[in-house]
Amino acid sequence: MDPGQPYTPQRISLVGPGRVGRALAAALTQARFGVAGPFGRGETVPKADAVLLCVPDAELHAAAEAASGAAPLVGHTSGASPLSVLAPAGSEHFSLHPLQTFSGDESPRHFLGAGCAVAGSSPAALDTAREIALTLGMIPFELADDRRAAYHAAASIASNFLVTLEHAAERVAGGAGLAPDQARTLLAPLVRSTVENWERLGPDRALTGPVARGDRETVIHQRAAVAETAPELLALFDAMVDQTAALAKGSA
Repeated sequence: MDPGQPYTPQRISLVGPGRVGRALAAALTQARFGVAGPFGRGETVPKADAVLLCVPDAELHAAAEAASGAAPLVGHTSGASPLSVLAPAGSEHFSLHPLQTFSGDESPRHFLGAGCAVAGSSPAALDTAREIALTLGMIPFELADDRRAAYHAAASIASNFLVTLEHAAERVAGGAGLAPDQARTLLAPLVRSTVENWERLGPDRALTGPVARGDRETVIHQRAAVAETAPELLALFDAMVDQTAALAKGSA
């Protein structure tokens, strides 16, 4: 592969039969790439124009070694790991991290409109990552290795921590006599409209509720209900009240 020339892979071998690997295999196939895999640990990776490793971060080094010689271009789908982890592959390398969550039953359309962090060891490798992202309908943006920790932390807060927070809401809703599945059904429209308002208006204008209004008595009653229903969540409740109050004051 000439690092200075654009490179368009026609055949892509995928490694890692997890949620991301399966979703990418389906989407790339629909986009008319020649796709092999996704292959599991220990399976031989067939030669291709590019190999894309969709494995946990701890397995990337070994997977890169196993992919050595299989393609002139090797990439990974990690948001946290640097490009250097792919050095054992001995090829030009790139990264392609869909800024999306995967539960295991997504259609190829799941990638449409999602952000995609891309990087490359050469301009051509970067162009390849960008082209794959665009072909799948994603919005690519370049991410430097020294910015990955902040990027990945932001993604975890926005996605993983949101699930944890909604689970906390389920627990506290039990104090109102709501079963978890009933609480999810009732709270989900509120969650969706809140996220849409945050996206459309920004956090300042999207913020509502007793903390934003300065209604201390209501917050005190809420805290007492949390203490009675789910005391293990008091520290989380207090931290969220503090951060919400700071946001309402414009100091967050």
